[in-house]
Amino acid sequence: MTAINIGKKIEALREKIRYHDYLYYCSSQPKISDKEYDDLMCCLKELEDRNPAYKSDTSPTVRLSSVISRDFKTVKHLQKMLSLDNTYSIEELREWEERLQRILGLDKKIEYVAEHKIDGVSVSVTYIKGKLSIGATRGDGETGEDITQNIKTIRSIPLVLRGEAVPELIEARGEVYMDKNDFEALNKERETQGNVLFANPRNAASGSLKLLDTNIVAKRKLSFFCHSLGEYKGLKIQSQWEFLEMLRKWGLRSNPYSKLCKNLDEVISYCNQWQGKREKVTYDMDGIVIKVNSLFYQKELGFTLKSPRWAAAYKFPARQAMTKVLRITVNVGRTGVLTPVAELKAVECAGVIIKHATLHNFDEIKRLNIKEGDRVLIERSGDVIPKIVKVIEDKEGDKFMPPSFCPECSGKIVKEKEEDVAYRCINPSCPAQIERGLEHFASRKAMDIQGMGEAVVKQLIRLKLVNNFADIYFLNAEDLLKLELFKEKKVKNLLSAVEKSKKQPLSRLIYGLGIRHVGEKAAFVLAGRFKAMDNLMAAKLDELDRIYEIGLVMAKSIVDYFTLGQTKELIEGLKKAGVNFKEEGLQFRASMLIGKHIVFTGELKGFSRLEAEGHARQIGLDVSSNVSKNTDFVVVGDNSGSKYDKARKLGVKIINEKEFMEMIK
Repeated sequence: MTAINIGKKIEALREKIRYHDYLYYCSSQPKISDKEYDDLMCCLKELEDRNPAYKSDTSPTVRLSSVISRDFKTVKHLQKMLSLDNTYSIEELREWEERLQRILGLDKKIEYVAEHKIDGVSVSVTYIKGKLSIGATRGDGETGEDITQNIKTIRSIPLVLRGEAVPELIEARGEVYMDKNDFEALNKERETQGNVLFANPRNAASGSLKLLDTNIVAKRKLSFFCHSLGEYKGLKIQSQWEFLEMLRKWGLRSNPYSKLCKNLDEVISYCNQWQGKREKVTYDMDGIVIKVNSLFYQKELGFTLKSPRWAAAYKFPARQAMTKVLRITVNVGRTGVLTPVAELKAVECAGVIIKHATLHNFDEIKRLNIKEGDRVLIERSGDVIPKIVKVIEDKEGDKFMPPSFCPECSGKIVKEKEEDVAYRCINPSCPAQIERGLEHFASRKAMDIQGMGEAVVKQLIRLKLVNNFADIYFLNAEDLLKLELFKEKKVKNLLSAVEKSKKQPLSRLIYGLGIRHVGEKAAFVLAGRFKAMDNLMAAKLDELDRIYEIGLVMAKSIVDYFTLGQTKELIEGLKKAGVNFKEEGLQFRASMLIGKHIVFTGELKGFSRLEAEGHARQIGLDVSSNVSKNTDFVVVGDNSGSKYDKARKLGVKIINEKEFMEMIK
C-alpha cells in the first residue's frame, strides 16, 4: 500500500470514528456496537503506530470525543473526565495487572474495587460547602454541558450533602440512568401519543438530560449512582473504597453491589458471577469497572492522554439472536454515499427489541451473501443497531443489487472507481444530502450556528423553508415561529447565531460547504493560499494540484464542485446574504512567520487545540502533527509526550504557552 493510500485510510478511519462519536454523544442514536467502535479505534491505533508519520494530536486515539450540544451553556470540568480502556477477556485483565505491577513494582500487593458498569450517561456533580453548584455532562472530557437544572430534578442527587465531615469542595462523577421498568412505561406512553420510541434506557436518559423543559425531565424518573472522585478540597481519604463509603454518609448514592477485592482473582470471580446474572438488576449493565483501591497507587500509576492507568472496564461478551431479513433499504448520506440497511423481523436481543441492522456497504452484502428472506445471526453489545454476523438459513431469491437511481431523488448513482466501496448519488440537490449537508454547514467546526441542530434542520427541510445553505440567511422570525418549540426567545437566539456566522473566516465556509475530500485542514490551506472565494473558484486544476497538501484527487473534486451550476447559484446566494468570503490574516506578523512549521504537544490552559491551531494559521504558520527536522517551533503544554523529547533531540526551538500567546498578538 502506498504512503498516499495509507494516509487516506487513516484519515477515513478518523472521520468514521468522529461520525460515530457524533451519533453517540450528540444525537443519542448510535449505530454501531461498543465492540465495533473499539475495533475501529484499535485498527486506527495500529495503523498510526506502524506509520508514525501520520500520527496526529487531533486523532481520536489520543483525544476524547469533542461534540457538545449547543442548547446548553458549557462548563469546564475542574479535573478532566477521562474514558476507560476496555478489556474483553480474563487474559486481557491479567495483562492489565502485569502492566500495573511493572510500574508499581512486582512486590506490591494491589487491592481492587469492582463496580457495575452501568449503561447510562456520564455526569459530574460539584458541591461547594455542601451545596450542589454545578451538574455537567462529560462532553469532550475537558468541557461539558451545564445541565444543573435538569440534574436537580433527579431525586437520588441531593441538593445539600448530609453530615458534618462535608468537604469544602467535591467534584463527584457518576452515571445517570433509567430503570428498565420506567423505560418501558415511558415508551408505552410515547407509543400512545404517536411519538418515536427510545431504543433503550441509555438513549432515553441521554435524550432526557438534553430537554429544555425541566418539568418533563422530572417526569422521566431518572436515577443516579456516584462512582468516581474528581477535584476536591478539605477531604482526607486514602482509597476508592473509603470514598464510596463517604458518599453514602453524604447522601450520594453509590452502587450497593460494589465489592472490595483483595486481588485480581477475586475480581475475576466477581466478573464471572455478574456476567451470569446481569439481567436480575433493574438497570442495564454491560460490564464491570475495576479500579486500583489505593489513591496513592492511583497517583503513582497516573494517566495516559485518554485514560487512567489505574482503572479498566471488563466488557461482557456480546449477546446474539436469530431473526429474518424482511427487506433491505438504502439510506443516503451527506456526500451522497449510499448505505444499505437490513429491516429485520422484530427480535429481542440483550433486553432490546431489534428491528434494523446496518449492512455498511454493498461489498458487505456480497461478502455475507445476504438476501431478503434470509435467516441471520445478529450480535449486540450495548448498541442500538446490531451487527449481522452471518446467514444461518439461505432462502432462494434474487441477490440484492446496488440501485441505479437514488432512492431519495431518483438521481444517477455512480461508482467512480472499480476499487471503490461506495456508491454515490451525484445530484447536489438531493433532499437527503441537503439535510445532512445543512447539519454539517451549521456545525461547530464549520459556520458554528448555535441552535441549528439535527431536529431544527429536519423541520426546515420538511417545511421547505430551506433548500440550500444560502437560504439559512434569509430566514425571518415568521419562518422560525412555524417550528416546534420555537418562541420569541429561541427565534431571537437562532437569528442572532445565523447573523454571527456571516463573519466566520473563509476557511470555515470552505469546510462547511462539504466539498468532497476537503477536510478542516485542507480548508485552512485553501483559504490561506487563495485569500478570497472568487480566487478559489477561478483556480485551475494544475494550480490546485501543485499545492503540497491538496494533490490531484482533491484538486479535481474542488474544480468539479465549482463548475456545477448549483454551486454557482449557492455562492451567489451566500454573497447576497453578506457572508464573509475572505480570509483575513495578521499581515505584519505573517510576513515574519509565513511558511514556518509549528507543532503542539500537551495540554494548553488558555486554548483548546482547535483554537490554538486556528490562531497559528492566521499568522501564517503551517500547523503539523509531527516533529521533524523541518519543524521550527514546538509549543509545549502540560503532560507533553514523546514530541517534546523528539524536539529536544533534534534541537527544535521549544516554547511554552505564554511565548506562543506573545507570538500571536
